[in-house]
Amino acid sequence: MNQVDDHEDDAVRHNAKMAKKKAARDKIMATKTDEKGLVIVHTGKGKGKSTAAFGMIFRHIAHGRKCAVVQFIKGGMETGERDLIGRHFGDLCEFYTMGEGFTWETQDKKRDIEMARAAWKKAKELIRDPDNKMVLLDEINIAMRYDYVPVEEVVEFLREEKPPMTHVVLTGRNAKDELIDLADLVTEMELVKHPFRSGVKAQIGVEW
Repeated sequence: MNQVDDHEDDAVRHNAKMAKKKAARDKIMATKTDEKGLVIVHTGKGKGKSTAAFGMIFRHIAHGRKCAVVQFIKGGMETGERDLIGRHFGDLCEFYTMGEGFTWETQDKKRDIEMARAAWKKAKELIRDPDNKMVLLDEINIAMRYDYVPVEEVVEFLREEKPPMTHVVLTGRNAKDELIDLADLVTEMELVKHPFRSGVKAQIGVEW
């Protein structure tokens, strides 16, 4: 058998294997018929939690679907996502930056709690609005970690009051077990390597 015949045999075997795999996948996909609004959690020590969440927000915008963002921690610093949405997509995406920075920057626990509670109040208002197909609660996991917003209250609201077809995305490290138990989709970002450890500061277009 020459080399051409070998390549042809490989191609035949590959096509047969892929056809078998496609048939199996099509069979599985045929059973997936339900639709529902998902509770999605992005957590873990690795980068990309908010970035991935904003990817879904931009997908909603691209499809002309109304959505909203509430930032619980990030404060006055300008970010690319907020600037882009505010300038070009404000009609489709409401954007609220309710925090004033990380707790070690504000050094005012009482004020941090007040701002987190205000952000949660706004979040509930946006989630209750059936016109919003997705609501991103950016860094709310940090607010729950410090008990600025009780996790029990968040879980109960999502279980009892979230409209059936509304997606809610919650980001931040150290997601509480109660939230993870409730969620439909949980992704943990794993930190393998970070430039900060090599003396590289946060940079425009990567961190904000």
